[in-house]
Amino acid sequence: MPVGRISGSARNETARGQRSIRCVGGGPGVPARGARPAVAPAGRTVTAILRPAANEPLGIALRVLSTLAFAVMGACVKALGDGVPLGQVVFFRSAVALLPLVAFLWWRGDWPRGLTTPRPLGHVARCLMGGAAMFTSFATIRLLPLAEATMLSYLAPVMLALLGWALLGEVLTVRRIGGVALGLAGAAAFCLPAFTGALPEASGLGVGLGLVTAVLTAGALIQVRRLTLMGENAGVIAFWFAIVSAFGGLATLPWGWVWPDAATAMLLIGTGLAGGVAHILMTLSFRHADASALAPFEYLSVLWAVVLGLAFFAELPGLAFLLAGPLILTSAIIARPARSR
Repeated sequence: MPVGRISGSARNETARGQRSIRCVGGGPGVPARGARPAVAPAGRTVTAILRPAANEPLGIALRVLSTLAFAVMGACVKALGDGVPLGQVVFFRSAVALLPLVAFLWWRGDWPRGLTTPRPLGHVARCLMGGAAMFTSFATIRLLPLAEATMLSYLAPVMLALLGWALLGEVLTVRRIGGVALGLAGAAAFCLPAFTGALPEASGLGVGLGLVTAVLTAGALIQVRRLTLMGENAGVIAFWFAIVSAFGGLATLPWGWVWPDAATAMLLIGTGLAGGVAHILMTLSFRHADASALAPFEYLSVLWAVVLGLAFFAELPGLAFLLAGPLILTSAIIARPARSR
């Protein structure tokens, strides 16, 4: 998934909220001293009462719109081409995204007091990997057709399964091992034309950067998972990621930026707004529907990328895309964490 989507923390907000509800007082199901036990109406649990009312159609609609917004962000990056330095694109993607993100945090009541964190080093590690992934992801979009760059991003769940096993001690079930094997087969199908010289040199570099992006994205998601398990919320993680990424892009200013004309400025601003709005829509979708209900719609990003690539860049999916696509999508579905399915 494009780096703008590096926020698996949204999926964990509901689960974390339920855990905190169940653990108030002396332990699970034990009321705090002096508190009256909560009494649920017949047929309903206390958790069901305290959770926000589910509205699955709304959640699905928000998730679909978020995939479209992420695809629009990728199309803006593609349209900018090589005329704008990569660091300048990263800066606008992150800095402009702060506008809708700050408005969202204010609406939720997390601005500004909710931005403090006792885990700054954890955020630094997440931001460094996520920021590097943003650079490599945008470079991949420049070098490859939009649909192929998007497809390569779905190798991240495969890498996440491997890193979760290696770093977090997560169990690699037979199902997830199968998902990893399919993902690696899909990556090989993508790489084979590049290694045999059937693709232009730039395309081979793009495939390599796409694989690097998947690894960096998985590393960032591992750190997001650690932060959410320690109590950090999605808004705080997203805010500090945008801040650090903006400074990372700004640090490239001495190497030369360009003064954008009106059309280029609109594309730069569109990149940031689309990325910021996409993240907010994704976060809101998980407040209205379960992750298992939303998971199938995540893969619409590939469809949007095919449509936008064909409509605006006259890009037709190549043989590598047709061979590797089914393998990578199937592996992403199988390898994703069980609570997300």
